[in-house]
Amino acid sequence: MDLALLRTFVTVHRAGSFTRAAQLLGLSQPAVTGQIRTLERQVGRPLFLRLPRGVAPTTVGDELAHKVAPHLDALLEITAAAPDDDGPGTHSLHLAGPAEFTALRILPALAPLVTDGLHLRVSLSGDDEALAGLAAGHHDLAVVSVQPRDRLIAAVPLWDEEYALVAAPAWLAQAGGPHGVRDHGPQMLDDLPVVTCDEECRLLSQYWSAVFDAKPTRDPAVVVPDLRAVLDCVRDGAGLAVLPRYLCGPALAAGEIALLLEPPVPPLRTYFLATRVGTLALPHLARAHDRLLTAAQGW
Repeated sequence: MDLALLRTFVTVHRAGSFTRAAQLLGLSQPAVTGQIRTLERQVGRPLFLRLPRGVAPTTVGDELAHKVAPHLDALLEITAAAPDDDGPGTHSLHLAGPAEFTALRILPALAPLVTDGLHLRVSLSGDDEALAGLAAGHHDLAVVSVQPRDRLIAAVPLWDEEYALVAAPAWLAQAGGPHGVRDHGPQMLDDLPVVTCDEECRLLSQYWSAVFDAKPTRDPAVVVPDLRAVLDCVRDGAGLAVLPRYLCGPALAAGEIALLLEPPVPPLRTYFLATRVGTLALPHLARAHDRLLTAAQGW
């Protein structure tokens, strides 16, 4: 069998679509369709069931993919690791992730690889955009806060982000002191302005639901679409906010802001490190992936 046909077959099997496979392979959709038909003639059995949206592998297709995919990945690893005219460390890595977490955690962790020659191209985006770009081949790695359900994408838990309810120290007295909210409930915060990064107050709503089993009753006083700017507003006394602990930790330690509540179990959000299935055979991508998983153990 032609290795090019098998490569196309495995890409279609992972992508679940001739169209998506064509995008990943840099081919036209008719070319992909033609290659799959050629392979089906060679095998003598249909490999995919054509569906209204995409394709599903037959049992024969699943069996063939199980047999050949690991070997194609191994060949990819060998060819990608071969020295070239540009030297061993000149690969580019296209990464997508949320702005603040990428800036404060992901990029510092990858900096040593950049000094070794890795080229980074970074897209700051939300979960849906990052996953769509990853599936389409625009990104190599994506950091997202949802578990991907696309079979083309593999994801592993990276880190649990802890949230804190904070305000400038001057607001503590109005909230009943350091134990006011704990002893009397969220109504102690009714008169405090709210600072958030979106009109929906998603972080605040998630915190209220997890800690108080309720919904926040206040509209935001300040909306700014960057958590670092939210922190600056809180530090300057604009009101309360729910912020990731990694982001506001230094300000808490310096006494610039204060915790309004320390719940027994703080709300968490899990970040996932996502790749397209099979691409970890690329050495530069595998190094970055391993580097992030190792760095996250110390965050």
